[in-house]
Amino acid sequence: MIDLEMIREGLDRNEFFLEYLPIVSLDPRCCVGAEALLRWQRPTGVVFPNDFVHLVENTPLSGLLTYWVIDQVAAEMGEWLRKHEGVEMHINVPPEILGRGGLEYAAQKSGLSDVKHKIVLEVTERGLPDQLGLHAIDLAAREGVRVALDDICIDPARVMVLSRCNVHIIKIDKGVLLDYAVDGAMPRWAEALSVLLKTTDLEVIAEGVESAEQVAVLEKAGVGRVQGHYFSPPLRATAFIDYFMHHA
Repeated sequence: MIDLEMIREGLDRNEFFLEYLPIVSLDPRCCVGAEALLRWQRPTGVVFPNDFVHLVENTPLSGLLTYWVIDQVAAEMGEWLRKHEGVEMHINVPPEILGRGGLEYAAQKSGLSDVKHKIVLEVTERGLPDQLGLHAIDLAAREGVRVALDDICIDPARVMVLSRCNVHIIKIDKGVLLDYAVDGAMPRWAEALSVLLKTTDLEVIAEGVESAEQVAVLEKAGVGRVQGHYFSPPLRATAFIDYFMHHA
């Protein structure tokens, strides 16, 4: 059973590492960035965030892990970010640490401040931050840092949440893509998404893309960017950079 002390010890022993999930543009078909994903290498195997991140929510470890990720992204991908225009790096941020000043300090300390316009902070809909965090999102937007709302399911009730804060990107939950018609007809979520794209300035990234049929539906709906095993699994830094060079 994993507990907070084990996570802290793992951090002290440098057991955590990052993988990068490519973000692919559909038109033109090319890699335009990545999402940094946290992994934990334990003696028994790799542990994924779903198995431990919920334990650190609203604890000091939440901030420590986030700042570690920022430092690691800077070390592994800072040169890549500076070298290439039009690319972006997504970093998952716990809502509870937004607005406390730590992210700005971490960006300055890590050396990412000069490429902040290429950084996208991802927060989940289920954990939308408090008023202080919402203010931090607005401030980040004014300073050139974009914000993405993750794990969105396309229905009117959930889409309404987009008006609560200054987000630039929504990421469609992979479960949504499981509903698609094999005859090429547009499912209801795709129709709703098409309307959203035509009536707002929001960008959309679809997660969990695993088939050509899903890609076809997303293209028909007007979605511009995707992530998923159909294009690439998460990759270590050197492998991602190689993938990017072959798909830029």
